[in-house]
Amino acid sequence: MNATLAKAVRDKTAILFVGAGVSRTLGLPNLRELISHLAAELGYDPEIFSTFGDYLSLAEFYRETKGTIGPLRSWLDRKWHEGIDISKSEVHRLIVELDFPTIYTTNYDRWIEEAYHLCGKSFIKIAKVTDIPAIQAGQTQVIKFHGDFDDDDSIVLTESDYFERLRFESPLDIKLRADLLGRSMLFIGYSLSDINIRLMLFRLQRLWRDAGASERMPQSFVFLASPNPVQERILHSRGGDFQERCHSLAAFQAA
Repeated sequence: MNATLAKAVRDKTAILFVGAGVSRTLGLPNLRELISHLAAELGYDPEIFSTFGDYLSLAEFYRETKGTIGPLRSWLDRKWHEGIDISKSEVHRLIVELDFPTIYTTNYDRWIEEAYHLCGKSFIKIAKVTDIPAIQAGQTQVIKFHGDFDDDDSIVLTESDYFERLRFESPLDIKLRADLLGRSMLFIGYSLSDINIRLMLFRLQRLWRDAGASERMPQSFVFLASPNPVQERILHSRGGDFQERCHSLAAFQAA
């Protein structure tokens, strides 16, 4: 295990980023099921509909056709929160027990929050700028970077939502930039092709470079399900390091 990362986790100077791969361990519906639901709602054959674009553009079409994303959000909320016993999720237990001060997630579901409730640990959920003033010192922050089911307007689901998110100019983006300075990032449940990781590391590297202090940029880490030498080489040049297998998170308990 990387000693630098272990120390950052132990010293509580690491920020945890939780991606869709963590939610998929719970058996949540995949994108294929989402697209099939969109097709059924709009009267299309699912196989044909899936050829018309990726899920972002298909969700955009849904909103343009229906005039609102509300019914889709409600369906996702129901499907992603039924019949799951979060107490059986090892990765969620470890997230809580490792006691990260700050957790960013691009997942809409509430399973990180439910894991904290189950363990009786305090946290604050942040999905919009009006949540920020309620932050208390020493309280774990769970930042829903792509929105939360409690607020339709916060959800990043359609193509235009995603384009707005990639501008990195919202209040949550300003908070993210402030949080990242001087801290290591640990990504779990993400693919190396994920544009969120790639753009985040790129911009952070440029920020340190423009300040003339590239050598002082904290190292970031990504747990991988399998090696990818091409993407690893590219992201390594932007301050990333790589550890294989998400369940290695357990090693930090003994570090």
